[in-house]
Amino acid sequence: MKGQEDKQDEMGFMDHLEELRKRLFFSLIFILTAATVVFVSKDWVFNHLIFGPRNPDFITFRAWCALSHMTGAGDALCVTDITYELINTSMLGNFSAHILVSAIGGFIVAFPLTFGQFWRFIKPGLHGAEASQVRGVTWAASVLFFMGVSFGYFVIAPLSLQFLGHYEIGDVQARIALMSYLKTVASITLAAGLIFQVPVIIHFLAKMGLVTPAGLRKFRKHTLVATLIVAAIITPPDLTSQVLVAMPVLGLYEIGILQAKRIVRRQNAEEAKSSRSES
Repeated sequence: MKGQEDKQDEMGFMDHLEELRKRLFFSLIFILTAATVVFVSKDWVFNHLIFGPRNPDFITFRAWCALSHMTGAGDALCVTDITYELINTSMLGNFSAHILVSAIGGFIVAFPLTFGQFWRFIKPGLHGAEASQVRGVTWAASVLFFMGVSFGYFVIAPLSLQFLGHYEIGDVQARIALMSYLKTVASITLAAGLIFQVPVIIHFLAKMGLVTPAGLRKFRKHTLVATLIVAAIITPPDLTSQVLVAMPVLGLYEIGILQAKRIVRRQNAEEAKSSRSES
């Protein structure tokens, strides 16, 4: 009997591995398909998206200029000229940049589908009530991810590029390597998208009983410090950009606390109902 149970456990473990392999395979297919679309759309992707923050007519710069005029600051916030240049110093530089943009773009575009595969792997391990309580998690995670990507691309990336690209030391001219430029834009954009997953992460941790609303409120100050550290890593070293990153993250953290509070309240109600039915 014991050998039979061990065999069943082993088969169950192998089934999980097979399911994980299948979900990873589908996720890879989705990412490669999206990356191929990005790859063949090279001109539009680079001219309008990647090099957009280098254009003085970029929507963010126009918004800054409009805000500057509204507040009576004149042209103080207007970006009229971008002086730093992009260069390629290696034979494979342009092609490597194309591959990097395609890979990251493929992951971003395919995020809802890849997260859906991850959720399909996790969902069978939940009980019926738990699965119903997290219905729509793929939609929520996708919306938050694209909100974060948009925030990183339209707010943080232009600030970083303007600060770092025009930072002067003596008479040294800024001639930025193409890969350095791409890594800056990509890391900021992707990191912002992942950071915006805070409410989803807190939701699952609360469901597993690993965090409580009281504990989250207790570590609010620690979260603020950690957020400022992360903001300092993915943004230029100025207070404005760090605050711009920290504010939405802290707001998402507060949303996570409310979500955890709702989960705990629901779990307590279900336990009380179960106790009454047993008595």
